[in-house]
Amino acid sequence: MMRSAKPQDRRKAAQRAALRALKKARKSAETAGVKLSEWEGEFLGSVEERVTKYGRAFHDPEKGGPGSSLSVRQAVKLKEIAGKAAGKPSRWKRKGARSNN
Repeated sequence: MMRSAKPQDRRKAAQRAALRALKKARKSAETAGVKLSEWEGEFLGSVEERVTKYGRAFHDPEKGGPGSSLSVRQAVKLKEIAGKAAGKPSRWKRKGARSNN
């Protein structure tokens, strides 16, 4: 007989996964010698602190799933930072950004 995971167990698993992803992104950037912007470093630190302290890094339930530790936008930004550390170009360009072609 299979037993389904309790909501509390799923939240703890999501918290561990988020903390692992944050640490991995920071370590990947350091290992690759990629310089994160001041904002990106502060983002990783503050999100890690909130996930550790509260179990999730956002308050508004409309910004993320009930069992997730990161909001949708935080997860996207974390993926962008991890991609930057891996040397992948960003998919998104800021408005007004010009290429040097």
